[in-house]
Amino acid sequence: MKKLLYSALWITGLLCCSISCMEEQDFDQFDDLRVTPTLSSGIFYFESDEETINLAGPLGSFYFQEVTFEAFNEQYVAERLIEGTITYQIENTTSKRLRIVIEFLNEDGRVLDVARFDIEANSPSVVERPVFYGVGGKNIDILSSTKSLRVSADNLGDGSSVSANPDARIIFRSGAEFLFQLK
Repeated sequence: MKKLLYSALWITGLLCCSISCMEEQDFDQFDDLRVTPTLSSGIFYFESDEETINLAGPLGSFYFQEVTFEAFNEQYVAERLIEGTITYQIENTTSKRLRIVIEFLNEDGRVLDVARFDIEANSPSVVERPVFYGVGGKNIDILSSTKSLRVSADNLGDGSSVSANPDARIIFRSGAEFLFQLK
């Protein structure tokens, strides 16, 4: 009985102490919470060998494609886009000067923005070019309104030269990071 009484007093003392030591919680802090996730994704990739470029002939187009870009087709997502960076990587080991053009198109097919790359022949390394949208960059509405991308590549050189590189090709890739304000 003595043990039971001692245990009851001890538990009561603990409860009193923990209740008096507890701080009142402020659940209104949620209103101050800002959630800004970053989404990274590849956008498109293409490569072509020098033989295909030569077949296009001098000043000929060797690549053309229109791709759907539905990253922001949900209004909720498009409205919360804060900024974005599209990074292009280009590697050209062919003997050709090349031009790659990316057009950002809205749902009506109207051109919102153009990214143009004039690429020198036999580039010794990968060229990387980031393009910023949002604060300090291009208008963020370009990204949120884009529904498709039109990509074309042209041979600015001749149609017969051949690189000393046995596996000569152009490799063009792009990726993006987007920052959102969810709350």
